[in-house]
Amino acid sequence: MEYLPNSNSKYKDVEYWDERYKTEHSFEWFGDLSKFHHLLQNHVNKEDSILVLGCGNSAMSVDLYQAGFTSITNIDYSAVCIDTMAHRHANCTGMSWLCMDARQLDFADGAFDVVLEKGTLDAMLVDEKDPWRVSEDTARLMHEVLKEVSRVLRPGGRFISVTFAQPHFRKRLYARQEYSWSIHHQTYGHGFHYFLYVLTKGEELSQEDVALEQRVRLEAEAPPRDAVTFQEDESEDFLTNIDL
Repeated sequence: MEYLPNSNSKYKDVEYWDERYKTEHSFEWFGDLSKFHHLLQNHVNKEDSILVLGCGNSAMSVDLYQAGFTSITNIDYSAVCIDTMAHRHANCTGMSWLCMDARQLDFADGAFDVVLEKGTLDAMLVDEKDPWRVSEDTARLMHEVLKEVSRVLRPGGRFISVTFAQPHFRKRLYARQEYSWSIHHQTYGHGFHYFLYVLTKGEELSQEDVALEQRVRLEAEAPPRDAVTFQEDESEDFLTNIDL
């Protein structure tokens, strides 16, 4: 593959993405909108104010716009990406493109009805070898991002996360009472399933997820154990080897 990095850790480097976006027109992680629109439409209204986190050069935002969801703010930390996408879709009135770090969202509290991400959080987890216990640095990064996502959601707002991460792995990151959201998920795809998580601001965690949060906290305080290797071969691509 032309854009395959020589190391999965490159997926966390803005320099890698800047170079890639200079020549790549578009790429879809985990399928295009048509693959999960039937699920998404149950959780997003056309009048909602939507923030797309780590938009990349995906056509998802434009596909949403053409489907009638016209209040969309796209952010990415690659200035090359944002400049390219803003120019390409300049005719989409009401849709904006901003260069921004997901850990420091420059928006007021409760600014959005929906925050949507597809593969962005997966790219932040590429260095992890044990899916049951992420490193302290990555756990801190994820907490910074998720705390910001919760902050900019209005009461009743939804954080929608599209990923290949199974619930027993991903809910370990999402299940924190301080985020003030409930967690539900659905699947799509044939053969290999992808997951669409819906986290609703202002709803309480289930008792099961409260117990999960407590268990994860206790595990973090326990001595390290031998890691269960999630991916052994660094030459094996973390994201692009999974397709619909």
